[in-house]
This record gives sequence, C-alpha cells and structure tokens, in this order.
Amino acid sequence: MTDQPTAARRPSTGPATAPVPSPFAGLLRGVDRTVARGLSRITGSAIAPYQSAVVRIGFSLTWLLFLLREWPHRDELYGPGSPWSWDMARTLIGTNHAFSVLMWSDSRLWFEVVYTAAIAFSVMLLLGWRTRTASILFMIGVLALQNRSVFVGDGGDNVLHIMAIYLAFTRCGQVWSLDGRRARRAAACAAPGRDPVGLVLWIGSALVLAWATAVGDLSGFWAVALWTALATQAAWWLVRRHAPGEPRTVLDMIANLVHGGAMLVIVVEVCLVYATAGWYKIQGSRWEDGTALYYPLHLNDFTPWPALSHALAGNGLMVMLITYGTVIVQVAFPFTLFNRRVKNVLLALMMCEHAGIAVILGLPFFSLAMIAADAVFLPTGFLRWIGDRVVRLLRPARRAVIPRQRSADEPTTSTLV
Repeated sequence: MTDQPTAARRPSTGPATAPVPSPFAGLLRGVDRTVARGLSRITGSAIAPYQSAVVRIGFSLTWLLFLLREWPHRDELYGPGSPWSWDMARTLIGTNHAFSVLMWSDSRLWFEVVYTAAIAFSVMLLLGWRTRTASILFMIGVLALQNRSVFVGDGGDNVLHIMAIYLAFTRCGQVWSLDGRRARRAAACAAPGRDPVGLVLWIGSALVLAWATAVGDLSGFWAVALWTALATQAAWWLVRRHAPGEPRTVLDMIANLVHGGAMLVIVVEVCLVYATAGWYKIQGSRWEDGTALYYPLHLNDFTPWPALSHALAGNGLMVMLITYGTVIVQVAFPFTLFNRRVKNVLLALMMCEHAGIAVILGLPFFSLAMIAADAVFLPTGFLRWIGDRVVRLLRPARRAVIPRQRSADEPTTSTLV
C-alpha cells in the first residue's frame, strides 16, 4: 500500500483568521502627539510666567534691601576700606577668573558709581522696567560686589549669585511688570510705536561695553557673552520694527525655548540645594540625635532675641521636632514634586521654616533669598489670587456715582451726539 501525498494528510486549518494587532501599534502615534503638544506649549508662550515674575521680584527685592541696609557700611564691605583689599581681591580673581567690574579701578569714585548703579538696577528689575536689559545689568551688579568680597555673606548670597545669572535667560517680565503693561498697550494699537528710551539704553550700553573692551578690562568669555547679548537685543529690535511676520515668530519661539530651559534649571537647582543639604545633615551626629538646633541658639551672632532663643533651646521636645522635621522636609521635598498636594504642604512648611530662621537666628536676607527660590514651585492659581488681592489693596476704590433723581416737574433736555 503506497503512502498518500503529504498535502492530503495535512489537517485542515479552517478559514483564514486576521492577525492579532500589536499592543504597540498606537504607541508611536501617542508619543508623537505628546511631543508635538509639549513643543507647542514650550515654544508657543513663556511657561510659568507668574512663577518667573515672583522669582524676579523676590531676588531683586532681597538684593535691594541688602544694599540699602548696608549703605552705611558699604566701604568696609566692598569698597577701598574693606579688610579684603583691592589687591587681594585682584589676586584671587586672577586665579578663579571671576567677573567684577570693581576690578576695573580701585578709585573710590568708581566704587560709589558701581554700588549706586547696583541699587538702580535692582529697582529696574523689581519694577520690570526694560526687563531684558535690567536682568543683565542686575547680574553685573550682583557679580561685581559679591566677587569683590567673596567672604561677605550668610549663604543666601550664593543662591542670589546663581539665580542672578539664570534670570538673565528668562522672560520674567511678562506679568506684574511695567514691560507687561506697555506690551498690553502696544497690543491695543495696530502698529508698534517708537522706543526712544530703549534705543538710548542700547547705545549707552554699547558705548560702555566698547570702552571696556578697548581698554582690555573684559576677559574673552565675558566680552563674547556681553557682546552677544547686545547683538541679540539689536536683532530683536530690528525684527520687531521691520519684520513682524515669520521672523518675529521664530525669535519668539527661540526666546520661549530658552526661557523654559532656564526655568527648568532653576527648579533643578532648588531641588539640588535641598537634597544635598538634607543628605549632608543626615550624616551629622548632632542631626542624628536631634540636638543640632540647640547649638546655634546659644551663639551670640545668631541670637538677636536672646530671650526667645533661650526659651526655644530650653524646650527639648521642640528642638528635637524642628531638627528632625528640617531633615525630613529637605530630603523628601524633591520627591514630592510628583504629588501636587504633598508638595504644596512641604513648600508651606519650608517657607515657614525660613521665616523662623529670619526672626530667631537673625538671617533675614538668607531667608528672603530662599523663599524667593521656593516661590518657583507656587501654584499659578495661588499666585494670581495673591496678585489680585495686592492690586485691590493698592488701587484706590472707585466710588460709585449714583445719578440724581429727577423731580416730576423738572424739564427734560436732550442732546444730539
């Protein structure tokens, strides 16, 4: 008996079935849509405008108050009368290549000009007047004084030093600023008006920068950086005046992208500050046994209110709770950014902690700087609510005008408009 053909013995598989769809079929399309929405959000407008505005106001106000408080002592801190002499500062800057316009001259007149200009730049940035120029000038003022005397400060100066550089890359004048009000007025007009003030500021900055470059006071990096910033300002003005179409849109997209990157760096910087501070505290024996707060409360330099400090130090339970609570909050805060409610609770606790440091330990400017850095995490709804309340308090209430009732026998008049 012969074998049947192989095809005859193959079992029947029935009708053809459709292939099972892949669970990853729509994954790429979803990723594309998400990336497109993200890019549109980042380049279409400046993200977190209220957060950047409150950071701008907080740091400029902190630096302004510090400069005003130290006005009687400015010579001993940063001037020719400082124990850290001009020659010593120049020697140190020659090794670390820091930037300070106070190193351009050791005359008292130049120091007074720079210190007064730093106050003026802080006011400009605080009010949001010519914010692009003011942010760069504010950075120059901060670096000029802090790099002149690197041993002056209480920790908040380091935060201010870094944030002053980051603010130069943000569009922090979108809201709560004179620039924002001028932009809204210009938007109501069909065409942008002239800007003589901006032109004068640009020409003055160009002349000063050209003089500093000619006499050799600027290093290569800072010369390139400042000339690039000046050229960017000129390109922005030219495009705004003569090419308001697609070139203006492209420049807006680039500016929004740079702003978003700078805001992200600020967020990461604040998280690193708290994370490193918390993890270093964990390694300290005094933080482990809950007694770290006890010791600064007995230092004369950190007890502006001795009775209050000694009363707090005498309560062992309170000292332990504050010591452990500080470590827990600082270590946990970066991980709470994924939960809005928990993040807001810890944010309020940290701000209260810094307010307590300002009062109990006598470090107001350190606390103001840290609160200004923490403000980048405040919810937009809360910031808008606060801004509305501040406007209502500052703006005088308009009295309602009630029309006078006309008597029955009073003649009526009509006018043609």
